[in-house]
Amino acid sequence: MTTIRFFAAARAAVGVDSLTTTGPTIDGALREIDAADPSRWSALQERCSYLVDGVTTRDRATSLSGVEVVDVMPPFAGG
Repeated sequence: MTTIRFFAAARAAVGVDSLTTTGPTIDGALREIDAADPSRWSALQERCSYLVDGVTTRDRATSLSGVEVVDVMPPFAGG
């Protein structure tokens, strides 16, 4: 199981701080999410970067096999 943690606008769109998933890839895991604001969440995913066990990626085809934590990082003001 992989824990997905949401920050800032991603947390607001999804409606939770974190969840666990068995999705095979980042994209597969993101598709499982029952977001509080589905249209906002759908649009936001394209702009997020993802920290996979601390390594940054934008490739949502990244495998989650053996991955413990994925941080969903939306763009932040000023950086």
